Amino acid sequence: MQNFLTIERSEPQKRSQFERVKDFKEIYELLSKDDIKEQASRCIQCGDPFCHNKCPLHNLIPFWLKAVGGKHDMELAFALSNETNPFPEITGRVCPQDRLCEGDCSLNDGHGAITIGAIEISISENGIRNGLKPKFAQKKVGKSVAVIGSGPASISAATYLLRAGVDVTMYEKQNRAGGLLTYGIPGFKIEKDVIARRIEWMKEAGMQLKVNTKIGKDISFSELVNSHNAVFLGIGAEQPNRAGIANENAKGTIMAIDFLRNIQKKQFKEDYDTSIDTANKNVVVIGGGDTAMDCLRTSVREGAKSVTCLYRRDRFNMPGSKKEFKNALDEGVIFVYNVVPKDIIVNSEGNVIGINMQKTIMSSKNSDGRQSVEVVKGGDFKVDADIVIFALGFSPSSPTFLSENGIEVNSRGAIVIDAKHRTSKFGVYAGGDCTRGAALVVNAAADGKAAASQILLDLSL
Repeated sequence: MQNFLTIERSEPQKRSQFERVKDFKEIYELLSKDDIKEQASRCIQCGDPFCHNKCPLHNLIPFWLKAVGGKHDMELAFALSNETNPFPEITGRVCPQDRLCEGDCSLNDGHGAITIGAIEISISENGIRNGLKPKFAQKKVGKSVAVIGSGPASISAATYLLRAGVDVTMYEKQNRAGGLLTYGIPGFKIEKDVIARRIEWMKEAGMQLKVNTKIGKDISFSELVNSHNAVFLGIGAEQPNRAGIANENAKGTIMAIDFLRNIQKKQFKEDYDTSIDTANKNVVVIGGGDTAMDCLRTSVREGAKSVTCLYRRDRFNMPGSKKEFKNALDEGVIFVYNVVPKDIIVNSEGNVIGINMQKTIMSSKNSDGRQSVEVVKGGDFKVDADIVIFALGFSPSSPTFLSENGIEVNSRGAIVIDAKHRTSKFGVYAGGDCTRGAALVVNAAADGKAAASQILLDLSL
């Protein structure tokens, strides 16, 4: 339990930036079995494990670290990892561990946190290579649930329902399941066969998947309510937030979700909008979160002439994960801090040619400890741009079938739920971004897990 004194924290190897910008494959390599054992053995097995407490899923992190760091029991570690997590091979890849489990690791100050995310991925992938699979119920209980949407919250809810022997039918409006995991997060962070594999396991467990199916158009919501014992809504938040500036809808301006989804469709060789093209263009991304990093790094891979991030606060207040910022920096992205957009500059044909920016300063901290942004008078300047991508977050979109069926939404368009994930309509539950607004994948997973637990209770299972 004192191995951290002699063994330093070690990060997984990355492909060189010169090589990885040529494709959309994942950039991190798996830890070897020896590396897994060595890095896991650094864990001091805290009596009150902060890593476990900070994780929205409350994963059994110290237990699976002990399993691989002590007796190197990969099968036990795999089982423990999958017990509390509907998809550990996914959260290990996309979670901002520096803000969650690793950020609260007792060794984070001075010795370096345990590389929890990298170990989590390697436990899963090594286990799968050796024939391990997550377990589901072999016997059905005679109850069925319709799951609308196929993103993180829906996958999570469906997983725990399937484990209990409930019949699940999942409805997805796109060509493929996975929601933002499939169409919103680029392949260099998580390759799409990882998600497809998880969906396939669920189908093997009996889940029926209906893709290219839009609720209210291809099938009515009332039909789902009448043909199932319960319905779960995991429809995400896909309405992009706007900057509210002049010419923000000009030719050459793109919303982040539209850009990322379109490029992924291109990768899949599905129909996509060929007018969205960053090759040999000067690309500017407005925003500083992980979605902004995804747009920046995608633009690099799409052959942009230059890629610049414009962010309203300073570097230390960027909301994205540190590793994604570092990866973008390594790949040639230019960062400009303490600036906000004033208006988009267009030519006589209405095409973007630049953006007027204003300099900002950070004010004193508010009651939440967060500094607000103040514009500096006379600090205007111009940035040349052919493409401007807005990555300013997302809000729920509130499809019409919600109001038509008496499902309450709030002023932000989010579905209103009680503490048990019940909506205002009996038998209908919800979770994830459609209830809380855009958040982390792991938060959506926790919502889906909690909702499934409540559905099982309400169905007396």
